[in-house]
Amino acid sequence: MADRAYAEIRDRLVMLDIKPGEPINEDRLGSELGMGRTPIREALKRLARDRMVIAYPRRGTFATDVHIADLAHISEVRRTLEPLAAASAAERATDADRADLAELRSRLEEDQAEDNTALLRADVSVHRAIYRCVYNPFLQDTLVTYDDLATRIWCVFIPRLSGVTGHVEEHIPLLTAIIERDADKAAELALEHVAGFERAIKALI
Repeated sequence: MADRAYAEIRDRLVMLDIKPGEPINEDRLGSELGMGRTPIREALKRLARDRMVIAYPRRGTFATDVHIADLAHISEVRRTLEPLAAASAAERATDADRADLAELRSRLEEDQAEDNTALLRADVSVHRAIYRCVYNPFLQDTLVTYDDLATRIWCVFIPRLSGVTGHVEEHIPLLTAIIERDADKAAELALEHVAGFERAIKALI
């Protein structure tokens, strides 16, 4: 239950359903998720380690603020890890994994959604699918954490951003490279994807 609480609350924080700086109401979350305080509190402890929430003595727990100054630090980590993940996925993905990635690629090719929230959810789903193919739980957890932090920045700036559809569509050739076991190409495309994200945000500052 703590794992489910963690995933549910994390998703709300990433997509800004829980706004930066907003207090976390444990009782309300427990009611909405149909569970007691213990799994909620365990989830919040994990999210604090992920820098998604922060607890203050005698004040409570709050969603962390999104600071644009963090972009450079987050991007520095992702420029190293995302190409590694893409190359590793290309080398390690099973036949079943490749079939799942091909299905995901087909959905991206067919989906003409213009809603930015839906596009960002699609972006997150692609990253998660690639990370699962790495078969390294330590690396996967780290990748998810930094992708979550980057997506929160996307969500803050989304009203001012253009070209989100193109950013998500960049995953189509990336998925193709992974499916075709082209590790070098996958790494190259992943690096460009991360760099493009950083450039798009910096252009608005």
